[in-house]
Amino acid sequence: MSIVVVGLNHRTAPVDLREQLAFGRSEVPAALAELVAPGLAAEAVLLSTCNRTEFYLALEDTAAGEAAGRALLAGRAGLAPAEMGRHLYVHRDRAAVEHLFRVTAGVDSMILGEPQIQGQVKEAYQLALATRSSAGPVVGTVLNRLFQSALRAGGRVRSETELGLGAASVSSAAVELAKKIFGSLQGRNALVVGAGEMSEITVDCLKREGVRRCLVANRTEARAKELAERVGGQPIEWDGIGAALARVDIVVCSTAAPRPVLRGEQVRAALPGGARRPLCIVDIAIPRDVEPEVGREPNVFLYNIDDLQSIVDTNLGRRRDELPRAEALIAEGLDEFWSWYASLAVVPTIRALRDHGEALRQEELEKALRRLAHLAPEDRAAVEALTRALLNKLLHAPTVRLREAAGNGRGTAVLDLVRYLYELDHGAPAEDAPPREPL
Repeated sequence: MSIVVVGLNHRTAPVDLREQLAFGRSEVPAALAELVAPGLAAEAVLLSTCNRTEFYLALEDTAAGEAAGRALLAGRAGLAPAEMGRHLYVHRDRAAVEHLFRVTAGVDSMILGEPQIQGQVKEAYQLALATRSSAGPVVGTVLNRLFQSALRAGGRVRSETELGLGAASVSSAAVELAKKIFGSLQGRNALVVGAGEMSEITVDCLKREGVRRCLVANRTEARAKELAERVGGQPIEWDGIGAALARVDIVVCSTAAPRPVLRGEQVRAALPGGARRPLCIVDIAIPRDVEPEVGREPNVFLYNIDDLQSIVDTNLGRRRDELPRAEALIAEGLDEFWSWYASLAVVPTIRALRDHGEALRQEELEKALRRLAHLAPEDRAAVEALTRALLNKLLHAPTVRLREAAGNGRGTAVLDLVRYLYELDHGAPAEDAPPREPL
């Protein structure tokens, strides 16, 4: 059985294609059931986020399973298989395992060390565990062990390194600055000016930190309503921005306006005598949405994109310094899983070898005991014990060496040789031998 990943991500596909291939939670079971069918995949897990869609497959027939995964993605995107293939990658066996470990640890993310991916991998695994196809469960021994191992390694990376330490995106940096002012953001109120992607991402970050209510203002009222619905906020009219300043703790500005949309006189009119409590204004627009003089108002803390980028650059530098430690933990988990996986192919050969030896022992023992019919029962038992002990001693070293070979990358060659020497299957390699590529 082989392990294969078929998928695409932010490096191989544009955002519009990634959007088409993003599976909602309710769509996942049907996709998995389509792949886990006779002649296709034996096991499957689908990981689908805004930046990647990947099928993790355990395959008896590697070519058929890969083709099925490619065809499913091409069909969903409405593209010819050749066109779809330009955006896909396929990783096999050890490379596939390593890919999942790196994804789960946040090493393969658009933002190095981003924390959400481990939860997304866990959710994808748990959803697959709960899914059944016509052939039965879609997760079996191999992918169950694989995902548990990857999640364990990802957890170690997060707990034993600082790969995820500090804000590493403009949006998370904005939240980090707000927390420096307020401490906890639990129960705070926010105003979002602009309804683009950056605004939505920032609101998501604020919500995760406990912000209670988000007001949303945009020149196009329909866009404000649309974003407010998605983030559980409240749309307000564009002209209501000034009045809203007195009711919020945090303001996030991200429009495409050519001139500032929040001016000094507007803030002074809304907050006569200055803000009575701290007001954090984060301007992530280029050109700037907020006049610099706003930051000189009492109790107003104004940050622009340069302030945020400086935080991001510093934190990303610290995260990159942690990469060697993270890579070492990934390699350790990978080796541990691969030793287990490679050993799966050894078990049938060891069993066949012992069965072969036991059959020969029984055959020769019966011949000998027929000639030694005069022996007392206790003597016959002693002869049998002798032959069994001799067989166990003869097979002990080969059994140990077979397990060692599976773990150090020489499993296929050694298995084939053992099966050939002992005529276990007339020289043919084990049906479940490990992958032919180097381990």
